[in-house]
Order: sequence, then structure tokens, then C-alpha cells
Amino acid sequence: MTVRKLSDGQWLADFYTVNRSDGKQGKRVRKKFATKGEALAFENYTLQKVEGSPWLGKGKDKRRLSDLINLWYERHGIALRDGQKRVRAMLWASECMGSPLAIEFSAQLFTAYRAKRLDGHFARTNRIAEVSHRTMNLEQAYFLAVFNELKRLGEWDAPNPLENVRQFRTEESEMAYLTGEQINLLLDACRHSSSKDLEMVVKICLVTGARWSEAENLKRSQIAAGKVTFIKTKGKRNRTIPLDPEIIAALPKKNGSLFKPCYNAFRTAIERTGIELPPGQLTHVLRHNFASSFYDERREYIGSSENTWAHRYKNDNALRPLCPESPGRSIEA
Repeated sequence: MTVRKLSDGQWLADFYTVNRSDGKQGKRVRKKFATKGEALAFENYTLQKVEGSPWLGKGKDKRRLSDLINLWYERHGIALRDGQKRVRAMLWASECMGSPLAIEFSAQLFTAYRAKRLDGHFARTNRIAEVSHRTMNLEQAYFLAVFNELKRLGEWDAPNPLENVRQFRTEESEMAYLTGEQINLLLDACRHSSSKDLEMVVKICLVTGARWSEAENLKRSQIAAGKVTFIKTKGKRNRTIPLDPEIIAALPKKNGSLFKPCYNAFRTAIERTGIELPPGQLTHVLRHNFASSFYDERREYIGSSENTWAHRYKNDNALRPLCPESPGRSIEA
């Protein structure tokens, strides 16, 4: 039905508005006019007025939280270094929350899930049941970023569900360091590991301050002129560091990736030595040792974008033994 002429010569505007809350036809409108133009103008005016009424909504958003997570990854997260890691964490969280619709995701739902995670429920691995407050702060930050970015992309119009949820206040974690004796014990345990690459990966971390993934993923093309260049780093900047000729000579004689994954082998080696480390510092303790011993000379090699963070190492500099595998002086990169 629309505008039509009646037998008496008048024109009838006869149409339905749209009830956008469920997408079905809304109220029927019928009105007579002397001319066809007036009837059409009235119909257009009425429908435009209904369309501009925000209180009627845009229809129920049937997308699930998981749909938004995947959409965020396709439109933005794919370019992030840890994008896949974030997606896996959020999809797991979404499943634990009962795969809610996006419009059902709320502060109450997330904080209830958060409390259960902290209590040991919804463990993602068999190794760790209870998670830390810092881990939950990270998950919260991931979801905040998803809704903020989708809002910028025009894919989400409602407020961010977590915008008023405060993160947990966390204390600065204890900084662990290895003594010279512990380093020797560790290297001996690595030497007897079933992983042939473990000892060399550990040595590279100790003498260069590399993160575990940077050393483990090292390629032959990154070694040149007595130096190693770490690429695609956490700080998004390449770092070139001098490398001892003896270590270069001991590297595997092959192109491409030099080492096979050996993170689990390192965990076993640490356990075998009896060295106790704070949670979350299993491999990072190697970086702590390098940074503490060489902060003044080699801060640029650490690749930390936060001077405050790096300063934590300097405060303990006099108390930390030099790493026996480290060179004695800085070489300009």
C-alpha cells in the first residue's frame, strides 16, 4: 500500500511505519489529501521522522561476542604482533561466559567470570589453574580495546561494556637474578638436556639480553659482521648487538632458523637445578641478569621503551655478579 487515488478524486496516503525493534511492520498511517504531491510529501515526511527517532533502536543486534572478537581481528588485530594471542584468550573467555550475544556482554558478566578465573575455574592449561590479577587485567584490557576499536570503525554504537570497570591494583613483582654459581649449574643442566639447542639459546639470552622468543627464533640471516640483529621485537625496533666470536662459531651451520623450540626443555633444566624463581620469570631472569650487569653501558641493547622499567635494574647493579658468559665491554653497534 502507498499513495492511491480515491473515487471522489482525493488522494490517500496509506502505509505502515517500520517497528525497528523487531523489524516488523509498525503503525498503519492513513490520510487523505487533495493532490497526489501532498500525499507523497506526507508519506516521505512521516517515514523520515520515524527513521530519525533514535529511541526506536536499530533492531536487535544478534552478533555474538565471539563474532565481534573475530571481526576485531580481521579489521585490526591481524596487524598486531600479539593479535592471535589476544584472540585465543578472548575466545576462551567468551566460551567460559556462555558464548553471550554481544549486547549481553556486560561489566557484571565479565567480573563474575573474572572472579571464577581467580578462584581456579576455567583453567586454560593443566599446568596453571589459578591465574594472577595481572593476567585478568590483561584480559580486561583486550576486551576494552576490542570495543574501542570497533566503535572507531563504526561497528559498535553502544558504550564500551567495560569502560567503568576498574582494573586490579597490582604490586611490583619481585625481580629475580641468578648468581654466578646458579648460572654455571643452569648451563650444565642445559648441556645435558635432550634438546641440543637449549644451551646455545640460553647463552644468547645471557650475553645479549634477548627475550626468549627473540633468541629461540633466531635466523642465520640475522648474524653478520660479528653482530646479531633482533627483529620484530616487543619494542617494535630492531636491535643490533655484538656477539662473541666463540658463540658465533658454535652456532648451527645451517641457513634459516637456527634452533628448534626448547622452552619446555628450559623449564625442565631449571627444575633439575633446584633454582626457584618468582611466577612469570622463568626465562626473563636471563634478561634480568644481563640488564643488571650492563645497564650503564648497554641500555640501548635492552630494547625497553620505558626508562622507569629499565631503572629498576640499575638500582641493584652493584649487587649482581657479572654473567660469566658476557663480554667485558661494550662495542658500538
